[in-house]
Amino acid sequence: MEAKPPDHSGTDGARRRGNGRRARTKTQNRDIILAAARQVFAEMGFAAATVRDVIRATPLAAGTFYNYFKSKEEVYQALRDEVALAVRPGLRARRRAAGNAGEFLSATFGSFFAAALDHGGSFAPRPAAALRFRMDTPEVLAGIAELKEDIEDAMARGVLPPVDGGRLATAITGLGFELSQDLNGPAEAAASTDFATRLVLGGLGALASKA
Repeated sequence: MEAKPPDHSGTDGARRRGNGRRARTKTQNRDIILAAARQVFAEMGFAAATVRDVIRATPLAAGTFYNYFKSKEEVYQALRDEVALAVRPGLRARRRAAGNAGEFLSATFGSFFAAALDHGGSFAPRPAAALRFRMDTPEVLAGIAELKEDIEDAMARGVLPPVDGGRLATAITGLGFELSQDLNGPAEAAASTDFATRLVLGGLGALASKA
């Protein structure tokens, strides 16, 4: 009679459950740190807050913080990436529904500036270096890729003229990131949206005609 292979399902099952618990704990700890940082930055301002302040606002040990982030700047970037991730679905829907180039660009710039203002405005005062987005995070890169796809879709629908979609996506992204750095309120966000939209649509001539 042929011998049956040993049954390791119990061991494998326990290992999978252990891996699942560890993954949940990692996610939970990261969320705890981000929630604490959001509160501390809002209450103290980014510049005044320290890593120790963030750690004190959590039930976690100091070493746990450094398992996830090397500095408060990395936490700040993670919070901004959360905003980029949250705004993408609604932004895509608005771009896909745009009936003309102005609506497409206004939706893109307006949503981005509103998200940057809502998130960053709570953390002032803060050093300019900390305010700037990194453009190489997975969330930001995914957003740029989606913008290129939406540009190509808009060109196919006749909403945008046929141009190099990749270069246009890069130009819009760069302009949006740079203009987002010094927003001080909704009025500035609206003015920057109008400026950026008209600049891309008509170049300097369009801006000069309204001056």
